[in-house]
Amino acid sequence: MKAAAVTAVATPVLVGAASPALAVSEAPAFLHGVASGDPLPDGVLLWTRVTPTSEATPGSGRGPDVPVGWEVAEDRDFTRTVARGSVTATAASDHTVKVDVRGLRPATAHWFRFTAGDTVSPAGRTRTTPATDAATPGVRFGVVSCANWEAGHFSAYRHLADRADLDAILHLGDYIYEYAAGTYPDARYSVRQHEPKHEIVSLADYRLRHATYKTDADLQALHAAHPVIAIWDDHEFANDAWSGGAENHTPGAEGEWAARVAAAKQAYFEWMPVRASTEGTVYRRLRFGRLADLHLLDLRSFRSEQTGIGSGSVDDPERTLTGRAQLDWLKSGLAGSDATWKLVGTSVMISPVAFGSLPAHLLAPLAELLGLPQGGLAVNVDQWDGYTDDRKELLAHLTQRSVRNTVFLTGDIHMAWANDVPVKAATYPLSQSAATEFVVTSVTSDNIDDLLHVAPGTLSVVAAAAIKAANRHVKWVDMDNHGYGVLDVTAEQAQMDYYTVSDKTKADATTAWARSYRTRNGTQHVERVYQPVR
Repeated sequence: MKAAAVTAVATPVLVGAASPALAVSEAPAFLHGVASGDPLPDGVLLWTRVTPTSEATPGSGRGPDVPVGWEVAEDRDFTRTVARGSVTATAASDHTVKVDVRGLRPATAHWFRFTAGDTVSPAGRTRTTPATDAATPGVRFGVVSCANWEAGHFSAYRHLADRADLDAILHLGDYIYEYAAGTYPDARYSVRQHEPKHEIVSLADYRLRHATYKTDADLQALHAAHPVIAIWDDHEFANDAWSGGAENHTPGAEGEWAARVAAAKQAYFEWMPVRASTEGTVYRRLRFGRLADLHLLDLRSFRSEQTGIGSGSVDDPERTLTGRAQLDWLKSGLAGSDATWKLVGTSVMISPVAFGSLPAHLLAPLAELLGLPQGGLAVNVDQWDGYTDDRKELLAHLTQRSVRNTVFLTGDIHMAWANDVPVKAATYPLSQSAATEFVVTSVTSDNIDDLLHVAPGTLSVVAAAAIKAANRHVKWVDMDNHGYGVLDVTAEQAQMDYYTVSDKTKADATTAWARSYRTRNGTQHVERVYQPVR
């Protein structure tokens, strides 16, 4: 196991650091930082974006081809270079560069940088995963989701960047938001404005929105410090996206949905350090020795329309959240895994939750936050609750095949939760728990106290108590705070430490540990722990 103490380190922009405020006339320039992602035992994906000339702004389609050199070293001074090469940045890829480097040593820290002409990029630090069959003592992830540019500053990213004890960052979706400026949140509560200011629809729009996010200093620091493993949720496309549309997509006025999705996916794969799967999606699998397999899901590309929007029933076996191929892939991967832990990155919550017992004055803001029908329906149909046949099949598979130590890692809901995942919620705890689930809150996106404009720990206390009373598998829920999680995995346990930030509207917000829950090997239950992993 790595050193137990959480050590702060300087953000590794070590060589030729380029400020986001650098004048474009000084191009070629690296105005959007550097990143790495999807680490393997022998490699990692590297990313940057070069601005070759002043007119080559993101989404413009302008600017010449430019050669970009890259190098990887095992020391921060680049005296032990282990790989180097060159690629060409073109307008066709919005002058983004992705390099899938192989031939590296497993379980090893590496530093990387790029060059364009005489300009040297910031340096980044990354880390390869353990060898496939290595007896890995531990692995530790930062876990985040739901970072709305207009709703606040990304100080949660900065605090994760400052940690020296993380193997990777797991981003569970809503990395960007598609809304027009002043829409979500209302302009009265916006901290800063999106670019472009209109709702993004075209390829140029999605490119510029991604580029805007990557000018944020805290986001650049996160990418420069750790490899990022990301999946998408709906806001990388449009709110409550499904395979044929979205809640805020109007055919005709905003074009065809298929064209919008294609544009969003192209921009995503250009601007994110993510490997596309064979289907051009993000469901894929990474391994961390014999300790953990990480199964990453795409719960937007193949899902049926939500019942709250169109027709149908949450229990209809013809409706799907995952799609048949992805569900079969997940079931096969879970049953066939020889890793101690089976981690599943899912953008929406799998644990069943009933909200009908809440008083009306709390159900209304929760309905807005969670996408519940305003009439007071008791389930969130955008989550696995809206696709119960897929969930029933998956949980039955876990129990029938005796798959142990499955932990779902979830974002989306702008709250922190610690749950058992029951086979039959109505009879729990007398019935079986098939898995456990840790849900992280949002980096900045609005939660209940933001929507109600009340002090944290007031109305939410009543709502949380009602939810726990009606859902006995829910061990904890925090409806107010923003922040991140740190998941520590050893052979004995998987523990999620929940951290909060002091004020999302302040660029210099501090962070503090809030709570911890763990699931011990073989139990399929979560339990409270009274201190974070050190």
